[in-house]
Parts: sequence; structure tokens; C-alpha cells
Amino acid sequence: MLGSLAPGESLVELELAERFGCSQGTIREALLQLQDEGLVLRHGYRGTQVSDCTEDEAVELFRIRQSIECRGIARAMEHPGRTLVAEIEEMVAAMIAAAEAEDELELASIDRDFHQRLFSEARLTALEPILRRCLVHNHRYKISQSEGPRDLVQTARRHEPIVTAIRSGDAAAAKTALFHHIATIVDFGPTVFPESPE
Repeated sequence: MLGSLAPGESLVELELAERFGCSQGTIREALLQLQDEGLVLRHGYRGTQVSDCTEDEAVELFRIRQSIECRGIARAMEHPGRTLVAEIEEMVAAMIAAAEAEDELELASIDRDFHQRLFSEARLTALEPILRRCLVHNHRYKISQSEGPRDLVQTARRHEPIVTAIRSGDAAAAKTALFHHIATIVDFGPTVFPESPE
């Protein structure tokens, strides 16, 4: 996620088990999860390598994410659950706390939880794994391709307009806020999403 392991770099189960003080079985399970998320490539007896993180893939994953999430929030706003606002407000507070602690991985993890929680209200469960993969790769691309330090608190606070729109019950504003949020995550966003959320 942080880009400290280069694409193509080999991950050896025995070495990882020694490094983290756990069994190879635990490492194997972790690598299988990373494979499911597209972060590593497993080649049977040839081992496991870190997958590539290209701009072309990032663009397509952002497009898929924008389509899924903006349609999802429109559905979610039809009948939002009673606990939704409180839960996403709590997540934004947790993101801010992680940002202030300079814990970028925790911030990204809570960020993904925030977006998945919103999408769960749409009740489109078959699409949830697709959105998760998009979120993982969007974060990986943004974090690993960033030059210099990022303002993590600002990253966390970028979710506040979405929460405000949902709290007010304004479906159009929620969709617009979410569209803008996704379109401005990375520098190429405005060229990928030049149109309005409608």
C-alpha cells in the first residue's frame, strides 16, 4: 500500500514467517487475501510477487468505483438506516485521529470502511467485493504515487461534505459530494471525470 515494495518483488513465505514471528500457514492465508485484493500475484511453485500499480489500471478502477458508488448512494438515500449518520460520523472522527497520529495505513483502512458502510445501505451485495477491490487499489495508487508528504488531516476531512449531505437527507447533494470526492482523489481525476454526477 505504501509503495515500499516494488512491483515484481518476491515475497518468500518462510522469510515473512520469520520476520513476523508466525507460521507459514498464517503467511499463506495473508498472501491469499492479498491475492484476492489484487496486491500480489501468486504463481504456484514460482512464488509470490508484488503486483504492478499502473496509472491505466488506476484510471479504470476509479471509473468503476465512481459508477458503483454514485449509483449506490442514490439508492441508499431512498431509505437510509437509522444508525448510518452516527456510524459515518464516528468513522470520520476516527480518520481524523489516525491522521493526527500520522498513521496513513489506519487512515486508509477506516476510509475504506467508510465507503463500504455507505455502499452497504444500497443493498447491492454482489457489487461489494468489486467496490472493495477498487478502494484498495485507489488507496494504493494514491499513497504509493504521492510525491512528498500529504496532509492527512485534510484527507480525512474530505469526507465531511458527504456526511453533511447525508445528514440533511439531500440525495442530490450526497451524490454530488461523493462524485466530487472521488473525482478529486488524484491529480488526473478531473480529466477522468469531467462530467457532472448526473
